[in-house]
Amino acid sequence: QVQLVESGGGLVQPGGSLRLSCAASKSIFRFNVMGWYRQAPGKQRELVASITSGGSNTNYLASVKGRFTISRDIAKNTVYLQMNTLKPEDTAVYYCNAWLFSEGYWGQGTQVTVSS
Repeated sequence: QVQLVESGGGLVQPGGSLRLSCAASKSIFRFNVMGWYRQAPGKQRELVASITSGGSNTNYLASVKGRFTISRDIAKNTVYLQMNTLKPEDTAVYYCNAWLFSEGYWGQGTQVTVSS
């Protein structure tokens, strides 16, 4: 069983920054891909950013490109999402996700609120 624990969410003003962390209970090197999703009230969950096991390939939602950066620390079994220049429309619950072949795992989510 894999556990993913997110942290780092909170309330931030527009233009501010936050860094989300996702700590995995197993080595993240084994996962095919890890990513961050978000879900705003009344909206579907959407993929924000992902990174492959080798770390060489990353993908971003168009609306966050240039503002968000996904990275990982294998030694700490942790994946990060650095979020800069935050906008009110970034407000959502952010979830960490990991895929091991066809098996998907989710964290409990962390709330990010961008408001003045």
